[in-house]
Amino acid sequence: MKKILVIGSLNLDMVVNVDHTPTVGETILSDKMEMIPGGKGANQACAAGCLNADVTMLGAVGNDMYADIQMESLSRAGVDVSRIIRRPDTTTGIALITVNSDGDNCIVVISGANATLSCKDIDQNVDLLKEADIIIFQLEIPLDTVCYGAKKAKELGKTVILDPAPVPKEFPDELFRYVDIIKPNETELHMLTGIDHVEDHLQEASAKLRSQGVKNILVTLGGKGVYLDSEESGILRIPAIPVDAVDTTAAGDSFTAALAVMLAKGKSLSDAAVFANYVSAIAVTRKGAQSSIPTLDEVREYIERFERDKEAVSLAAAESDFRLNLAGVTA
Repeated sequence: MKKILVIGSLNLDMVVNVDHTPTVGETILSDKMEMIPGGKGANQACAAGCLNADVTMLGAVGNDMYADIQMESLSRAGVDVSRIIRRPDTTTGIALITVNSDGDNCIVVISGANATLSCKDIDQNVDLLKEADIIIFQLEIPLDTVCYGAKKAKELGKTVILDPAPVPKEFPDELFRYVDIIKPNETELHMLTGIDHVEDHLQEASAKLRSQGVKNILVTLGGKGVYLDSEESGILRIPAIPVDAVDTTAAGDSFTAALAVMLAKGKSLSDAAVFANYVSAIAVTRKGAQSSIPTLDEVREYIERFERDKEAVSLAAAESDFRLNLAGVTA
């Protein structure tokens, strides 16, 4: 299998479950708070590790108990954490997350050590970029570092995947030129393109990203499935997997990681997207970030059960002519 490198954020998620998301000036009560390892970069590395990938994490944490929790979680998932940088003069990143009764979340991130990951850190770990085949970035670390790392990755001939979250107010157009696969959700696609009602204009929005240099666009649409515009297969609509969502916190990160894992196994982008769709469907049925991520065996079992449920398969197939080669994506 090819090697995956994740360059990005590590946070300790402080998760509070609430009946509804509070409005401005409203105080509501919750009966508990959980501390769960998170951060988009760490979530993606963890998910790749749980799916049996050869994956290394490059990022920064503080020298505190939150870092210890994060390192233990990633190591347990099989991630190489030897290059995670400990900063003695700052704290590990923190995410404050509220999850409502519908499973939707609101997140506030305190960057901490994530904000210190620099271009110099990329240079000091350039051997990791040289050894990797697929490199994943997100935007919870400094934009300059992401642009520098992505540019260097492309110069080295690597496949670059960008999860463009959170989208900054001023997105650097230069970054698009270094990206092979971009994976926004609906809100992020609107912010990247400026196109309103983007769900009704996916082809137009995708074409705009393509004109800026991105080769392949994957848009996750929640309960409406996945939109794929790729060089390989053109435009495909992949139906959503019917599930009762509990918590969407790491669904997008699980999708991104699963996509990279299947590409590392030599699968096509369309097959990889189908597999990733199943992985994220499992993740939303569980609480937390890294605590919601399934193992490869769990995904295989889930797909096998789904295949046996002919009614569910018919429901999904009715929404799309795209037939799922499940044997191919789970091999």
